[in-house]
Amino acid sequence: MTQTAETTSQASGDVQRFDAVIVGAGLAGLYMLHRLRGLGFSARVIEAGDGVGGTWYWNRYPGARCDIESLEYSYSFSEELQQEWHWSERFASQPEILRYIEHVADRFDLRRDVQFKTRVTSARWNDEARQWRIETDRGDVLDARFCIMATGMLSAPQDPDFAGLDTFAGDWYHTGRWPHEGVDFTGQRVAVIGTGSSAIQSIPIIAQQSAHLTVFQRTPNFVIPARNHPMDPEYERSIKDRYAEVREIERYSRAGTTAPRPERGVLESSPEEREREFRARWERGGLGFTGAFNDLLMSREANEFAAEFVRERIREVVHDPATAELLSPRSYPIGTKRVCIDTGYFETFNRENVSLVDIRSAPILEITPKGIRTTEGEYEVDAIVFAIGFDAMTGTLLRVDIRGEGGQSLADAWADGPVSYLGLCVSGFPNLFTITGPGSPSVLSNMIVSIEQHVDWIADCLEYLRAQGVEVIDADEEAQAEWVEHVAEVGNMTLYPSGYSWYVGANIEGKPRVFMPYIGGVGAYRKRCEQIAANGYTGFALTASTAVAEA
Repeated sequence: MTQTAETTSQASGDVQRFDAVIVGAGLAGLYMLHRLRGLGFSARVIEAGDGVGGTWYWNRYPGARCDIESLEYSYSFSEELQQEWHWSERFASQPEILRYIEHVADRFDLRRDVQFKTRVTSARWNDEARQWRIETDRGDVLDARFCIMATGMLSAPQDPDFAGLDTFAGDWYHTGRWPHEGVDFTGQRVAVIGTGSSAIQSIPIIAQQSAHLTVFQRTPNFVIPARNHPMDPEYERSIKDRYAEVREIERYSRAGTTAPRPERGVLESSPEEREREFRARWERGGLGFTGAFNDLLMSREANEFAAEFVRERIREVVHDPATAELLSPRSYPIGTKRVCIDTGYFETFNRENVSLVDIRSAPILEITPKGIRTTEGEYEVDAIVFAIGFDAMTGTLLRVDIRGEGGQSLADAWADGPVSYLGLCVSGFPNLFTITGPGSPSVLSNMIVSIEQHVDWIADCLEYLRAQGVEVIDADEEAQAEWVEHVAEVGNMTLYPSGYSWYVGANIEGKPRVFMPYIGGVGAYRKRCEQIAANGYTGFALTASTAVAEA
């Protein structure tokens, strides 16, 4: 493996050569670049946007905010960085998180190895050369020993597919591709289609601006108050003083946070104990609500106690009983879709300028020049906001033409759902790594904890391969099959697969219904990965370089 990048002139144009090409300049791609640089590997990051940040670069819709507490949703690899950065709120907003990522890029001089405004179109493994050829929409050709996909789990927006959209006379927007200059809805009649996380965060703000807001809801969501507030200096200091301990707890926890694991179940608690614990979690706010008891995601009976508690709160907040009922989820267990946290979401439906349309009972037929027509009539609007989510976990990977050994496409390999060894590698696609890919804790965790764990594992792996004279690493097909079976077995022990969610691809028509993330826990998963590496990468086939093999 070379230590410096090279450019070779060929008849077809210049070919740039690196040890590794990294796709994506979000939290994963930037840290991957930093680690590889430190090990002396040459690397280039290819990024579609014109700046760093990944999901926090693209998602600029009103109210965009992280649902993990700021002091935990941050890098841990640099103690100086941890100490010097100050978060202004308990849950950081998108602009603040983007400023943080930009600060990291500048502090560690990462931008010089990032090529912006460039989208990778294909990545093809060359069996003879034992390397990847990566091509972009700008005509770049890059050869690399390793291809590392840092493309994110929620980075492929689902395109609106409504008849007549091209006839709409007003403006329309997608929350996942929000205009960087922002949007002013003052005086406008606005429609929001969707009631997932981005809608729940943006609806209260759009309602304050618009003349009238109509929310088109197919499936109501369980929503917990964020209870966001300015950062308490004393609390911040207490965390920074023991960051080493905090990070260790996160890394070996269930979900990558410091939230304690409950010791009791709902079904073994008295009604008074249940009410007290649910109330305490509700008042504290945040994602910890479903961690109140240890059986909430294992037993439908237990889950229903938590679900009904939230529905009671909705009925308390929303004045109109019919609207409150429409906003109350009943078709899936709480927590099997990612619980949303909000500020004033349910209260928004008490405003006179906000109305709710149930499109499960009255589906949208088409977009008209004047607005949206359902089976019950037409709603005239000036602007439409599509908050319809993403082709999660596999979308960004499958939008690149990735071809492994013998020209096999990743799309074909995943035709029945994603298969992967540890969510890190796919058998038949040598020297390809997927950071927080399907089959890893990924979206069921504090993402930045899982990102750092994967990046460190990949970096250590590449260092090991170089030291051992190994040129190619590929997941063993049998080991992969065993891991996929384990992921499914653990998932099926819970209520998660019963949720009609993007965790199982249910939001994308025609997508195979497979529970994609690993629910076994961040800590248990980390230990498994550590053991595999310590044992010389069991479950992987390692091929020595030609020079080593002939020696």
